[in-house]
Amino acid sequence: MKTTNRKSQIANRKSASLPLVIVNPASAGGATGGKWPGIASALGTHFGAFECAFTKESGDGKLMALSEAKSGRRFIIACGGDGTISEVANGILESGADAELGVLPSGTGGDFRRTLGVPARSSDAALLLRKGVTRLLDVGRVTYVTDEGAAETRYFLNVASFGLGGTVVEHVTVGSVPWLPANASKMLGGSATFAAAALHTVLTFEKPMVVLRLDDGPEFRLEVANLCVANAQYFGGGMHIAPKAKINDGLLDVVAVGNLSALKILANSYRLYLGTHLGMQNVHHAHARRLIARAANVRGEVKIEIDGESAGKLPASFEVVPRALKVRC
Repeated sequence: MKTTNRKSQIANRKSASLPLVIVNPASAGGATGGKWPGIASALGTHFGAFECAFTKESGDGKLMALSEAKSGRRFIIACGGDGTISEVANGILESGADAELGVLPSGTGGDFRRTLGVPARSSDAALLLRKGVTRLLDVGRVTYVTDEGAAETRYFLNVASFGLGGTVVEHVTVGSVPWLPANASKMLGGSATFAAAALHTVLTFEKPMVVLRLDDGPEFRLEVANLCVANAQYFGGGMHIAPKAKINDGLLDVVAVGNLSALKILANSYRLYLGTHLGMQNVHHAHARRLIARAANVRGEVKIEIDGESAGKLPASFEVVPRALKVRC
């Protein structure tokens, strides 16, 4: 029995020494599952040996990464979209272990990889995973109210937003845009799906009044079409919402699109993709370590999205956690 246990311990150590790829086959509208053999081949050729595990439902990526990091796995690679990457990062962060995150993009949005400079092609991304450098990056942490009314805390790598952003993501998630097919992400691609959902939302959205507080400053009221709390630069399938954001400066970039008409938002939407919107009237930009936000109307419901996933609603507090996560870049 002692010999068997010893052999098992050695096998476990060898397994933990290999990188683990957590694959979300449902990402990219279900396309990742079909593409996985090709992705795996490129990863084996350009990166080397690895193990893999497949998620079956939302939340699995976090639980797998949490368990593996606690068990000593040193390098965990997320294969999927921004939601999958965020789940795996949350598992690593909650474990408290010294594990490193890798990104193998295959999803709807692809926003976090843009800030990191990770290529979209699997072979190029695999080569970066082998030859890249390890950096300590900031993450955001948000405490908010779920749709069921409970308080919840989670980390975000990219952007958390409320207003239009939260409503757009909810439309994409549940497929509630009347003139889009239910499998729009698979048929049209991430950027086109987000853009179509954004168009529908802009035309029907009523801008809420919110109460904000940055760091230790006073509270103030602001009518917002959308407010982004950005750790990285992109969200919404390629919108360059926070072009000045640095992912290792110990600060969050707060970008608020204020009281703009639907027509003006639509007419200037191209500026969000180019990152030239910060100079516009009623677009506000600030740096902060912490932001507290609530709806000015106690009966108002302002939706939140976190790393491209529908999460809950205000009130919420957002804060930066400096140099909290090892990432292969």
